[in-house]
Amino acid sequence: MKIDAILNVQRPQEVPAIAQAAEALGFDGLWVPQTTHDPFLLLALAAQATRRIELGTAIALAFTRSPTEIAYTAWDLAALSEGRFILGLGTQVKAHIERRFGMPWEAPAPRLREVIEAIRAVWRCWQEGTRLNYRGRFYKLTLMSPFFNPGPIPHPRIPIYIAGTNRHLCRLAGELADGFHVHPYHSVRYLRERILPAIEEGLTRTGRRREEIALTSSIFVITGRDEEEMVRRREEVRAQIAFYASTPSYRPVLEVHGWGEVGEQLSRLAARQRWGEMPALISDEMLESFAVIAPPEALAEQVQARYQGLLDRVAYYLPFVPGQDDAFWRQTVEAFHR
Repeated sequence: MKIDAILNVQRPQEVPAIAQAAEALGFDGLWVPQTTHDPFLLLALAAQATRRIELGTAIALAFTRSPTEIAYTAWDLAALSEGRFILGLGTQVKAHIERRFGMPWEAPAPRLREVIEAIRAVWRCWQEGTRLNYRGRFYKLTLMSPFFNPGPIPHPRIPIYIAGTNRHLCRLAGELADGFHVHPYHSVRYLRERILPAIEEGLTRTGRRREEIALTSSIFVITGRDEEEMVRRREEVRAQIAFYASTPSYRPVLEVHGWGEVGEQLSRLAARQRWGEMPALISDEMLESFAVIAPPEALAEQVQARYQGLLDRVAYYLPFVPGQDDAFWRQTVEAFHR
């Protein structure tokens, strides 16, 4: 099982030093989410500052960009990183695509399928010299003149990971993707009963094996050097879970445990922007289902025990800040690499 770090920064200028520190500590990969910055720009900075560590988006939004635009950016990052780049794509939810980005939302799973197929068609055109001729329901790509063709690169096999929580996207990952980002808001039971069976269904449909797709997730962990820190972290995670659980499309995660009514209550509170009342609905039983709780010296072992055979790589849902808790991160990386 690989151990990765999550890159969250306030300013892009911070990226090179953080990426170098993550590589020096021995992390296997560095993932960048699309939250307050463009993840591709941050990864370009990270690629120039490192030599070994894998670099990926977790995730970049697929429906706010054209497949050809994504193909160009990924091609350049693969070349810049000398083959260390992983393209992670996600759909986001309807409200954000339509109201935050002003882009259309329709049939997310079928459309994401076409995004993947179209990107790979563009890459084949550049690497193998084939004619670009992709025709789908959502995208039609038929023009790539030499002036706009960047040509082949030494590392053209760019892995594509996708993210999701529902059966359709899990099945799509099994059919087409090289990896799948399991949402941080999950439980082992949800992984076993919903996510893995749907991925296996997709693998079976295309004759692939489980070894051909990597499952990764940023997981909730609750740890601390003393009881006060443990309590503080527990309440932070409780609030984060309440926020995710209020999203209607994520409700199946609660329903598999018989907690669907809590999800409905959280959604009503979120609609009224009564954020402060939401964490109280997340019980300690729920917290233990969605987070690994352990002291720092035992955390890595418990994470590996919980996810062995389920995930291929993990990252902690904690900020990695060089100079803060370096001993903890070093201990974590060493435990995963034993």
